[in-house]
Amino acid sequence: MERYRTRRLRGALLALTALGGLLLAGCSSGGTGGTSAAGTRGGMPAPAPDSTGAGVRADGNGRESGAPQDFLSTFALDVDTASYDYARRLLAEGRRPDPSQVRPEEFVNSFRQDYPRPDGNGFTVTVDGARTGEGDWSLVRVGLATRSAGSDAERPPAALTFVIDVSGSMDEPGRLDLARKALGVMTDRLRDDDSVALVTFTDEARTVLPMTRLDGHRGTVHRAIDGLRARESTNLGAGVRTGYDTAVEGLRKGATNRVVLISDALANTGDTDPDSILERISSARREHGITLFGVGVGSDYGDALMERLADKGDGHTVYVSDEEQARKVFGEELPRNVGLTARDARAQVAFDPATVAEFRLIGYDDRRVADDDFRNDRVDGGEVGPGHAVTALYAVRTEPGARGHLATATVRWLDPGSRTPHEQTGQLETGSLTDDVWRASPRFQVAATAAYFADALRSPDPRHGTLPGAPALDRLAEHADRLARTTEDEDVRRLGDAIRQASRYRE
Repeated sequence: MERYRTRRLRGALLALTALGGLLLAGCSSGGTGGTSAAGTRGGMPAPAPDSTGAGVRADGNGRESGAPQDFLSTFALDVDTASYDYARRLLAEGRRPDPSQVRPEEFVNSFRQDYPRPDGNGFTVTVDGARTGEGDWSLVRVGLATRSAGSDAERPPAALTFVIDVSGSMDEPGRLDLARKALGVMTDRLRDDDSVALVTFTDEARTVLPMTRLDGHRGTVHRAIDGLRARESTNLGAGVRTGYDTAVEGLRKGATNRVVLISDALANTGDTDPDSILERISSARREHGITLFGVGVGSDYGDALMERLADKGDGHTVYVSDEEQARKVFGEELPRNVGLTARDARAQVAFDPATVAEFRLIGYDDRRVADDDFRNDRVDGGEVGPGHAVTALYAVRTEPGARGHLATATVRWLDPGSRTPHEQTGQLETGSLTDDVWRASPRFQVAATAAYFADALRSPDPRHGTLPGAPALDRLAEHADRLARTTEDEDVRRLGDAIRQASRYRE
């Protein structure tokens, strides 16, 4: 987690702020809480959009005047949720996840939000916050939402290469059997003009089914899926290489080309070096635009490796532990969200040094981007599809009695087809902070509850976390129960169950 960033020489910052007031730049239209032109508010201008990818170089080293480097926070967008679902399974089995397996942003992004959505590709930007009751600390939420997923008929065709782990470890109930059922459901859900290929791997990899158009061939695909059986050891490297080779051979122009890796990610034979495996993914992504969707299974699961694979493959990860989750992922989410609305998406939040003393980004530890690279479109960002919402939470300490502009949040992305860069901006004033986290909007409270829970699981003291205003776990479970009733959201009810389980397993 990013350490608290503290104010340096106030006089120097105020001088930079004054200089920043001279910079006025336009930004793209739209976002909630944003402005159609990025003017100066409270001495901190919104970052100016730049279509060249070179960025504004006001002082010769990549910093923008008025936005001191110490008061910027930049990260690649991430829609992964595997960390939360895997933690929930471990807790249900009576085990606490290792702190290294807990990624707070994946806990937060596992829950629906109420952000407005744009009409076309791109994002809306929502920035809001609430005071925690601990000193001058607040939680600030930056919400980025893509357009709603349209009807299945509106998306481009898909060319999906399924790389399926059929090693001995996948013979455990809830692994390969779950994958077979889920793939069968998805085969019936995809369109006739979609294509599917199947690759399996144990100690070696083989292509079970080359890229095959579903129209007239669904029976062939079903038979290939039904014939999957677990065998021997796990050569994940061979599976990834063969999967991408198969995807390249079956590449379809004008389609969404994606590799879907289904595995417990426990490589134990062949090429087990993550960097070597990752290089194959990276080259296919660069040359052919093939993205990766990682689906984790199993009570013992190589979470860190799967996440690295997905990050390198411009994709994201989910974790499934039961048939209901598998049907949701393969029968609903994957077919509906095959397409992309944004490539290499990054966000940058500029905190106003006139009102903010220090801040802390909650999570996104391995998604940080150098502040100077925000507009360097050669730097990898996150890929986001329709129907997604990305939330980043910050703990922010304001100056005592501070009034005025607090933060400007900007998201930058590339059009998935033309790779033209776009930006959208939102603003937050100190006067817009809700007086208490637990009196903020219900969905804000859900995000806060998920973040507090993740922080507690990473904390040396299992009773509560280190974030400002963090309640004890039993109290946090009560908040989750209340929010489940308010939102009528079954996922929030399950969150309350997981928090209660964590409060019992303190070792």
